Amino acid sequence: MAAATSDPTIPSVHKAWVYQEYGKSSDVLKFDENFPVPQVKEDQVLVKVVAASINPIDYKRMLGLVKNIDSPRPIVPGFDVAGVVVKVGGKVDKFKVGDEVYGDINEKAVDGLKQFGTLAEYTVARDRVLALKPKNLSFVEAASLPLAIETAYEGFERAELSAGKTILILGGAGGVGTLAIQLAKHVFGASKVAATASTMKLDLLRSLGADLAIDYTKEKFEELPEKFDVVFDAVGEGERVGKAVKGGGKAVAIVGPVTPPTTDFFLTSTATTLEKLKPYLESGKVKPVLDPKTPFPFSKTVEAFSHLETSRAIGKIVVYPIP
Repeated sequence: MAAATSDPTIPSVHKAWVYQEYGKSSDVLKFDENFPVPQVKEDQVLVKVVAASINPIDYKRMLGLVKNIDSPRPIVPGFDVAGVVVKVGGKVDKFKVGDEVYGDINEKAVDGLKQFGTLAEYTVARDRVLALKPKNLSFVEAASLPLAIETAYEGFERAELSAGKTILILGGAGGVGTLAIQLAKHVFGASKVAATASTMKLDLLRSLGADLAIDYTKEKFEELPEKFDVVFDAVGEGERVGKAVKGGGKAVAIVGPVTPPTTDFFLTSTATTLEKLKPYLESGKVKPVLDPKTPFPFSKTVEAFSHLETSRAIGKIVVYPIP
């Protein structure tokens, strides 16, 4: 854990949330006021973090579910960042100091996991995972997007969603689901978007563009007479998923277990997706969806995880301001 840099404006230590051992976030996540600032490699930039959002992968990783392929500890959690570039590596010409950027800093979802995540005052990232922040979005809004919006986009590409096709999104009110509904409707041009949620969240689904909002507490989606060209499973419905797919259709899942015909995938994070979606974000056709309790201040990061772990959050949970 070498300290950063000889640049006098950048400290060698900073405030960060860190865990040394695996377990429940409320037990293992600790605040460290003097954690080393990570070094910047040639193809990386150092970002002063303004806001960071949290994702289920963060607490699953903290529980040790990917410990066989994890980075060394201590670990600073967090994949999503929005902030300001304060230092650029020698091979970086995409960004300059002062640029406002956002992205998911982990290129391969569970491969080469980063030891220094985004729940800290500073983080490093390769230039190819970061994009310039859309000017109409706040740092909080921008931080909420990268991992979730890229996951929805990659899932739709894998499922070959295209204009005129019908889609069912399972888990429409969550971080990925709220963006998936909007992408299906406004970017991919689906002719019909159906989505599932609990009773209280059905109006939200409709407001995001769902043509059919299904109350999973009252209806079984696999028993609907209508079948879909694409089913996107954001909650892990297992073998039920295949029963909702049309013959010749495709189903993708971002959480297991999966059974054929469903396939699962792990996100490859790339700024290219964020850049493609920039016009939709700037025009307001695709909007960030933030949980009503967001943002959580940096000092309340453990509470932010506790809320995420209830699985009742709507849209995304963001930690802001940092510190």
